Amino acid sequence: MSPSTPITGGEKLMSTIVHFDVPADDIERAKKFYAELLGWKFESFPEMQYNLITTTSVDGIPGVGGGMGKRMDPSQRIMNYFGVKSIDAAMTQVKSLGGKVLMGKMAVPKMGYLANCMDTEGNFFGLWEEDAGAH
Repeated sequence: MSPSTPITGGEKLMSTIVHFDVPADDIERAKKFYAELLGWKFESFPEMQYNLITTTSVDGIPGVGGGMGKRMDPSQRIMNYFGVKSIDAAMTQVKSLGGKVLMGKMAVPKMGYLANCMDTEGNFFGLWEEDAGAH
């Protein structure tokens, strides 16, 4: 794959943020903060220690969804995930463009695959491939 091929596949499409992840030291405190500040709604999944986040624009239009879970590392920050058609191709392209894949392809069962990366400027971002067959 050449560096000029977009990570969405062969078409000239742009990827957009499809999910964001908010790490928290105290999940209940963070949920209260974001619910009161931004009006976010939360759906809890206790077995995963994770909360899905529903957002809406100031006009009431549904926005990008996210999630909140326990902070795993003191340096962990909010992460944006960009949708791609092929996570494998996107990870290859990240490397060919001078970025780094920090955490390779990981399945989120029955939802898709994610990978965490760093761009050439030291910014962290994630890749997300939708796949209901992921396991």
